[in-house]
Amino acid sequence: MGKIRITQIRSAIDRPERQKKTLQALGLKKLHATVEHEATPQILGMVRKVQHLVSVQPIHEEK
Repeated sequence: MGKIRITQIRSAIDRPERQKKTLQALGLKKLHATVEHEATPQILGMVRKVQHLVSVQPIHEEK
């Protein structure tokens, strides 16, 4: 599996509690915060639920 970089680009204010908890589960606490995760089905599912609040870029690791 590859890695992805997730950046929060929109605020969680006035969003449903479920979306706020999904952002917390991804490790995003503040606006413009960035985290890196393995691109597992579980992580990709969480990203899909909050795709309107985050930006996702693949990380190309050189060997």
